[in-house]
Amino acid sequence: MRARPGRVTIYDVAARAGVSISTVSLAVSAPHRVRPETRERIVAAATALGYRMTQGRRIGASRIAVAAPFTSYPSYLRRLSGMLRRARDVAVDIIPYDLESAAAADEPLLDVLPARTDASGLIVMGVPLGGAARRASRAARIPVVYVDVVPAKGEIGGPVVLVDDRDGGEQIGRHLVELGHRTALFVHEPQRSPAYVSAGMLRIEGLQRHVSVVPAAVDGPAEIDERVLQAARDAGATAVVANHDRFAAAVLDLQRSRPESERLPVVGYDDGELAEGLGLTTVRQPFEESGRTALELALGLVAGTSGARDTVRLAPTLVERASSLRGVTPGRP
Repeated sequence: MRARPGRVTIYDVAARAGVSISTVSLAVSAPHRVRPETRERIVAAATALGYRMTQGRRIGASRIAVAAPFTSYPSYLRRLSGMLRRARDVAVDIIPYDLESAAAADEPLLDVLPARTDASGLIVMGVPLGGAARRASRAARIPVVYVDVVPAKGEIGGPVVLVDDRDGGEQIGRHLVELGHRTALFVHEPQRSPAYVSAGMLRIEGLQRHVSVVPAAVDGPAEIDERVLQAARDAGATAVVANHDRFAAAVLDLQRSRPESERLPVVGYDDGELAEGLGLTTVRQPFEESGRTALELALGLVAGTSGARDTVRLAPTLVERASSLRGVTPGRP
């Protein structure tokens, strides 16, 4: 059934884009399942028609959409919690959207979201916007704030909140050198697309300034097995650095049955209850602060008080615990 006259509907978008209604719906709910050229047409049609999917909202409240790979990385939920705490004090409705992990996508670009809500602002975490989405957000005058997305020349058109991952890698490197290590195995998820600079790439870059790095890509913690430790031995690595604490936890579990003297020291990244409970040396990220900062920037853009190209850099902190001391005498390789 079509909506009342004068209101733009999904039927109008489908007709203008030359696709079915189900394709428009799929592009909105699961954009990675729609071909890029089709997504482009749908976004262009929705933008030209001024189409927005609307839902109930509080009177007088700003509406901020937040898109991130929440179910892939719990760290983004912690960033969201920082936003929610800040939202208690201001008139703002936050609408979260779960995205596919950028590392797991052949095209880690968000192309459709600006057309799927009547949001007054958009916060994108961990996934860069595609060209169609950037054009749509500009045409619709939806301000965008990025979190954990490294700006590339000509690709970022809004404020950016970053935790200095390169410095985090350097802090780990200096810590390992102080313990006598010269080579480390870096366990990370595979990155299928070269279209963006990931946090892991920056951490490796910082780590390499102090120790030799041997990358080892695994699809997830469950894939960490004896082959990872064998790769470390083959490369002469005397420590393991994980791109996330969950990977580090899997390495610790793998070594649990080994004598203490045979266990490789392990360092993670993120910090939280898991790391504290395992005695894991890791890099603490100010997740909640980054979320709160992003929301404040978004609200500032909506109100016209934030700079359109501000970059806020937050500092990570190395937290030393027992896991990096296992199996090694400090000061000796």
